[in-house]
Amino acid sequence: MNGNRSDSATQASVFGSVHLGYVVVQSNRLSDWRRFGADAIGLHVDALDRDTARFRLDDRACRFLVQRGPAEDVVALGWQIDDHEAFDRIIARVTDRGVPITEATPEQAVLRGVERLWRFAGPKGIVQEIFTVPVTTSEPLRMISTGWVTGEAGMGHVAILSREPEAMRAYYDTVFDSRLSDYIDENISGLKMKIRFLRVNERHHSIAIANIRGVKVDPIRTRVQHINIQSATLDDMLDSFQRVTDLGFRMQWSVGQHTNDRELSYYCMTPSGFELEVGWNPIVVGPELESTWEPTTYQGISIWGHKPVADTVLTKFAQFRQALATVRTPEITVPQLAGGMSR
Repeated sequence: MNGNRSDSATQASVFGSVHLGYVVVQSNRLSDWRRFGADAIGLHVDALDRDTARFRLDDRACRFLVQRGPAEDVVALGWQIDDHEAFDRIIARVTDRGVPITEATPEQAVLRGVERLWRFAGPKGIVQEIFTVPVTTSEPLRMISTGWVTGEAGMGHVAILSREPEAMRAYYDTVFDSRLSDYIDENISGLKMKIRFLRVNERHHSIAIANIRGVKVDPIRTRVQHINIQSATLDDMLDSFQRVTDLGFRMQWSVGQHTNDRELSYYCMTPSGFELEVGWNPIVVGPELESTWEPTTYQGISIWGHKPVADTVLTKFAQFRQALATVRTPEITVPQLAGGMSR
């Protein structure tokens, strides 16, 4: 294809047609994941076999896919594209810039509960997957929670720490026409960060990028810092907080309210070592707000709460040891889709 292609079909915006559809996790701790998902968080869990589990939040066949493997991390993000025209537009953007893109195997699509699935490289080595049609099921949900908010806002959001934040933002601008919702300036344990919040639909943000440029080591081992899902009711969110605590899973941040999207939430540690944020009632950037939205910079992540749960000396040491492994490892970027931005 012509690398300088600029026809109207490619350039037309796909904003509003993109929704976070599912998350793929690789882990050897499937029994812990099943207990964490079903008994603590309150999700519907389908154990397909000893090496594969899927979690449901709604009528979709899959929202979390956990497959046996050593990464203990999120390895792919699945994005639903509303129509074939927007889907083809995204494929053209990727291929025109020389980034390899491959059609998934039928087996991969079936596991994810989707049709027309394509995969290409993403920042920090997280594969980006796009699909058009999700597989739904009439099988009743078997879960403790009463429900989760998905729909036009997608299933939630992903937050990533980055030493290449400009490149990451440019990547999602190029691929999905993301829009900046706002910034937060925060200081966590002496680490000063400016966090960018990007939206691709009515959800206040589907991608959060915490700027750690200049930091020689990535302070966390995992590619993502957290994944967010949204409870349907405040009681659901608070009840799951209590279950996580009672069942002995590690709580990271207590219940609090964010400054920018006003979501009430808590953060706990998944069996794979990245965090899960369970939230309730964030701001929705609907058509009226969208037409007048102006990005704002907020000081601090939280209005109240979100207090860190004390780490032991051994936990701190383990985190430091993991971080040392990234000292000489450059962060993975996809410069062709980020306007050439990367060091």
